[in-house]
Amino acid sequence: MAPAEPLTLFDPEPPPTPAPPNRLLQVRRIYAEPAAADSPRGRQVLGRYPDAELVEVPSHWQIPDLHGNEGNVERWVRVKTETLVLGVKKSLSARPNGRSANWIAPSTANGCAMACAYCYVPRRKGFANPITVFTNIEQITGYLRRHVVRQGPKPEPDQADPESWVYDLGENSDCSVDALVSDNVADLVATFRELPTAKASFATKYVNRQLLDLDPAGRTRIRFSVVPEDDAQLLDIRTSRVAERIAAVDDFVAAGYEVHLNLSPVVLREGWEEAWAALLQRLDDELSPAAKAQAAAEVILLTHNRDLHEVNLGWHPRAEELLWRPELQQPKRSQNGQDNVRYRNDVKREGVQRLHRLVA
Repeated sequence: MAPAEPLTLFDPEPPPTPAPPNRLLQVRRIYAEPAAADSPRGRQVLGRYPDAELVEVPSHWQIPDLHGNEGNVERWVRVKTETLVLGVKKSLSARPNGRSANWIAPSTANGCAMACAYCYVPRRKGFANPITVFTNIEQITGYLRRHVVRQGPKPEPDQADPESWVYDLGENSDCSVDALVSDNVADLVATFRELPTAKASFATKYVNRQLLDLDPAGRTRIRFSVVPEDDAQLLDIRTSRVAERIAAVDDFVAAGYEVHLNLSPVVLREGWEEAWAALLQRLDDELSPAAKAQAAAEVILLTHNRDLHEVNLGWHPRAEELLWRPELQQPKRSQNGQDNVRYRNDVKREGVQRLHRLVA
C-alpha cells in the first residue's frame, strides 16, 4: 500500500501568483510597514512582485524618499510605475457625502499608478503618491458590514440612489487599478453583494476586465469618467482611452454592475461646448438601450490646486495652459480641508447650465 498523505487541519495558503505584465506597474521597490508585510494580503502583494526590493518603513505616511521630496517631480510617472507601499489602515470611519454617494467608505488604498494632471490625490502626500495598499482588509469589510446594519433600510430616495445606501470606495485611489495589485476590490465587491440595503460605488478611468468575473449582483456601481478625447490625451495621463471606457459600459452592465458616467472634469476652454456635444452624441450612438435605461451621470467642473500647478510645471507644463486660468478661477476650501481653486461662481453656473442643455 502507498503511504498515506499526512493529515492537516487547514489547507495551506496557496502561493501568490506573480502579476502579469502591465504597462502601468513594473514594480521594483515596495515600502512596507512590518505588520502589513506580514499579513496575508501583504504577502499576496509581495508574491505578485517577487523581484521587487522590500524596504521596511515605520509608517506609510513617513517615507522620506517619496513624501516631500521635490526631486521626485522629475520622476513623477516613473515613481508611480515602479513603487508600491503597504500599510495598515489605522482609523476606520465612514464620512457622510451627500453627492453621488451617501458615505465615503474607509479606504483600502490611496495613491494611483495613473497620472491625471488635475487629480487631487497626489496632494495628500506631496510630490509622489504611488499606490498604497491597506492590508487589513478583514477589519475594513467588517467595519462596513456593521455600519450598513446600523443604518437600517434607507428611509427615502435621494440623488445617490432611490433605495440603497451608497458607499464610495475610491475617494483616494482608482479601484480598477487597485484590483491589479491585490484582491481588496474583489473582497469589497463580495461584501456588498451580501448587503441588500447598500451599494458600493467607485469612479474609474481604467478598464480592468478582470472585474467582469466578480459577480457583483447589482450591488456595485462603476462610474466611468469620460471627457472629450482631445482633453483626455492632454490631461488623462496613463489612463484607458475614452473610446475604451465607452466600449466597456455595455459589458459591465451585462456582468451585473450598475454603470453610471462621470462627465468629469469639465474644462472650460476654447471649443469646449462643441467637444462635449460630440462626446454626448457618441454616447447616445454607442451605448445600448439596456445601458441607457440604468444610467445616470454626474457633472463635475474642474477643481485645481496651486501646489499641484507648481508640480505640473515641473513635468507636464502643457496641461497647465488648460488647467490654470486665474482670470476664471477663485479659491475654494474643499471638504477634505485642502485649499483649491475652481471656476468663479458665475463662470461655473453658466458652464453647468450650458452643459445641461447639451445633455438635454
